[in-house]
Amino acid sequence: MTLMLEDDADRIRRFAAVLRRIAPESPLISWHDAHRMCREVGEHPPSARLISMDHDLDPKPGVPDDPGDGVIVARCLALQAQPCPVIIHSSNGTRSDWMAGEFELAGWSYRRVAPIGERWIEEYWRSVASELLGRAAASNRP
Repeated sequence: MTLMLEDDADRIRRFAAVLRRIAPESPLISWHDAHRMCREVGEHPPSARLISMDHDLDPKPGVPDDPGDGVIVARCLALQAQPCPVIIHSSNGTRSDWMAGEFELAGWSYRRVAPIGERWIEEYWRSVASELLGRAAASNRP
């Protein structure tokens, strides 16, 4: 299972398509609200194989609540033992640094993928996710 913080529906569709190709047994669960992800993510980490996170989250039309951001989720996750690899996939460099700092302080490993170019999900994110999922699968073998 892949857990994701992302608010863009087109990106979520593209991430899901990539995951179907590289890890068909790994369904995608996504959140567009950092607060909700923090409340619900605890149900999933034992079976999670990858976590991928954006930082900037836009409010949904008609929803008055602030969706929070990736730093909130990084702080929430960093309070737990790391269940799987993490990818930070935000174009907000400063806040990506903050997210990375939360993971570093907690001793978590992570990778960063800059969303540059039109096919960054299908090319760069796919490459990093494939590598990390492969490592996770290898470490779970007897």
